Amino acid sequence: MPEEYSWPSREASAVIGKVHDRLDGVVKSTGAAKYTYDVNLKNQLIAVAYGSPYAHCKIKSLDVSGAEKTPGVVHVEVLPQGKKDTEIEWEGELLAVVAAESEAAAREGVSKIKITVEELDVFADESNLTAAEVAGRTGKGGGKAETVNEPGDDDDEDEFVEKELQRLFDESKYVLEGEYGIDAITHCCLEPHGATVQWKDGKLEAYLSTQNVSGTDEGFARDLELTADDVHVQCEYIGGGFGSKFAPDYWGIAAARISKATGRPVKLMLQRDQELKLGGSRPSGYIKVRLGADENGVVQVWDSLQWGSSGFRGGGVSHSVIPYVLVPPNYRRVSTTIKSNTANARAWRAPNHPQACAMSQTALDDLAAKMGADSYDVFLANLVNATNGKAEVYRAEMEVGAKLIDWKAKWHPHGKGPSRGAIVDGLGMGLHTWGGTANTSSCLLKIYPDGGVESFCGTQDLGTGTRTVCAQVLAETLGLEVGQVKVNIGSSRYPNSGASGGSTTVGAVCESHRRAGQDAVAKVFDLAARELGVDASVLEAVGGQIRDSANHQKRISWRKACSLIGLKPLEVTSNYRRGDESPLTDSGVGGVQMAHVEVDKETGVIKIKKFVAVQDQGLVINPKTCKSQIYGAVIMGIAAALYEQRVTDPQSGKFVNAELSDYKLARLGDVGEIVVELYEPDSERIRGVIGNGEPPAISPKAAIANAVANALGVRVPTIPMTPKRVLDALAKA
Repeated sequence: MPEEYSWPSREASAVIGKVHDRLDGVVKSTGAAKYTYDVNLKNQLIAVAYGSPYAHCKIKSLDVSGAEKTPGVVHVEVLPQGKKDTEIEWEGELLAVVAAESEAAAREGVSKIKITVEELDVFADESNLTAAEVAGRTGKGGGKAETVNEPGDDDDEDEFVEKELQRLFDESKYVLEGEYGIDAITHCCLEPHGATVQWKDGKLEAYLSTQNVSGTDEGFARDLELTADDVHVQCEYIGGGFGSKFAPDYWGIAAARISKATGRPVKLMLQRDQELKLGGSRPSGYIKVRLGADENGVVQVWDSLQWGSSGFRGGGVSHSVIPYVLVPPNYRRVSTTIKSNTANARAWRAPNHPQACAMSQTALDDLAAKMGADSYDVFLANLVNATNGKAEVYRAEMEVGAKLIDWKAKWHPHGKGPSRGAIVDGLGMGLHTWGGTANTSSCLLKIYPDGGVESFCGTQDLGTGTRTVCAQVLAETLGLEVGQVKVNIGSSRYPNSGASGGSTTVGAVCESHRRAGQDAVAKVFDLAARELGVDASVLEAVGGQIRDSANHQKRISWRKACSLIGLKPLEVTSNYRRGDESPLTDSGVGGVQMAHVEVDKETGVIKIKKFVAVQDQGLVINPKTCKSQIYGAVIMGIAAALYEQRVTDPQSGKFVNAELSDYKLARLGDVGEIVVELYEPDSERIRGVIGNGEPPAISPKAAIANAVANALGVRVPTIPMTPKRVLDALAKA
């Protein structure tokens, strides 16, 4: 066994750090990859769910007799929340499931369900609350509010804080007041949530669209009163998760119950409008802030009131991440959570951070405008307030980004740039932080006597290239080519590996696969050493050979070395536990993003001209897949900044644009030129692998909002910056 696990140096790496196409690229692009919806089992039923048409009501009756009589319908199950006298708190909550011989029959059955309710007061429009209403905790309609005030615990302390804040503001060279906001947006994974399930010999087989293969067997088992060993979850491919697919969900459990009751396999996938209604959302966030800065623009004091909603349970953007990254030495934050009649939020690619960034760093940009200063210089000056220890990394990344976007040549004071008729352009930036600690992971590695290599790990590939990264790590460790390694993932029967959330997966699988590879190759070295007549400590695996590192003439082929194993394969299981110190992984990254936009002042339309993302993530295993993560995150951020918006009717609470035909996303022509730069100096590389799924999704909204303000000379205060909001901001100015 190696005394210490390690990565090869940059110069010695043959596979790690090199571009490699994703191993599943061909099967996905040709349609050969089987997603949950593609799994069709013998004698299978198709299930369709019925959701509440009301946002807030009490059920008086739910009549499913018409569905039961529909030709082709085999089973109708009323869910617990569909029972009489149940209070429904958001539109779309599933009340019943119809299983039939065909989707058409199931849909027809759903259409015949009749519901009688007592309608209750609805509140679904927290974006229109004013700061004064929030401060008074009045709410509107059926809204409920809970306020968290820090740091004062009593009246005397609050009075002291008030006086101290006023003193600090009086001493400030510059004082800025502003209001900013970001609306709730909803998950819209290309592959809807759902499962195809069947029972065999009292055990459940579930083909589940999930980002938690190793954990969802327990989710099924708990609700179905089984043991985890009685459940087998499989997910070879997933069409998006982003934080919304950690559990079987109650519709997955319902599918399993129906399958058991009918003795037939059942496929239940959410319909597209249900996907947007049930799949979760990013919480909304709105803020009124006053900040004070010294003569250099360094913020010394921050005072804010914020509110927002995570849905019917309340919540909102956590005040603990505001102000974001650049935290002044003195601050007060008052946070009010609003309960609204909408579906509850779910984790989504850096929970809280994109909103916090957009609600904080817009104020910093407006401070620069008030000073008449270059916002780049004000961001630079405020790096002294960086609370994550990455000030110098940000400084270097800002320099890289500024060169790539030509900041110094193109920047101009807010609203003072050249115009082409009604078209004006501008620059903006934002910076972010994230942890990315490796999750727990185990890997079973088998090396066969013929030289074949196969790994088994209960992780999942969200489309980020996890399979490819695992293969690259093993190939590097064993001195092979990537194509000589077979990686098996996506089954709960494989050794446990953590859920893919929080940018924890790449570090996790690199830990388990590198450890397994080094543990296994050490055993192969012992066998080869006797064959070569050398000490095992001098051997290395390079280019399909086991050789003496000092005398390359002493060598044998990998296949020959493996033949010494015997008749049975060499098996090694290696583990990593989240939180353990390791030289292979680390946590804590930062990134800087800059946007160049143009705005039509007559139409209010914003276009992205160029977007630059500079990101550190420790050691990069595959630059191509790493950059792909960042491209996707930037596009996601552009969509949220300009287009995405959950629109609810304030009277009924209905989600009025819950179809992809109405829920606008960025298209190919909307994203402009995207430039990605991986920041990987030796000082970052030696830290080991750090996850990169979340970080680049954080700053786009702030950077774009700041670029729009730079172009127009006025702030469009609420994201998404729709054409109407642009025109309203111009008219108000």
